[in-house]
Amino acid sequence: MKKFNFTISGNKYNVNIISQNANTLEVEVNGTKYSVEVEQQLKVSKTPTLVRSSVPTPTTKEKKIPKKLAGGYEVKSPLPGSIFKLLVNEGDVVKVGDKLLIMEAMKMENNILAEKEGTVVKINVKVGDTVLQNDVLAIIE
Repeated sequence: MKKFNFTISGNKYNVNIISQNANTLEVEVNGTKYSVEVEQQLKVSKTPTLVRSSVPTPTTKEKKIPKKLAGGYEVKSPLPGSIFKLLVNEGDVVKVGDKLLIMEAMKMENNILAEKEGTVVKINVKVGDTVLQNDVLAIIE
């Protein structure tokens, strides 16, 4: 039961809300019981409204992320993770089975090996980068 004290035009009223059913309230005003119908109940939100600043429009470079680079053999990430250590540089000659980089995934270090002989033309990642599965890590020609 909720109790309220009102003063209207200098007159004091002690109001007790006895019960509430949908839009009908049973109230007691200065000892007299009344049945009151509520037209609209004000709802107070307990959840704060989040206001986000406007998102900047991406530049043309950010809009076009190359999924596949032309030329050469693409060394792709076998699973999502982060680059732990680079073992080769651009221009290095590699053979099949040579370690190119070490990637940390699922709290384990994974060696990424060369599956083709050739020269490392491009390295698309640096230490600390996070990659997804099938992201191109390096290109060998």
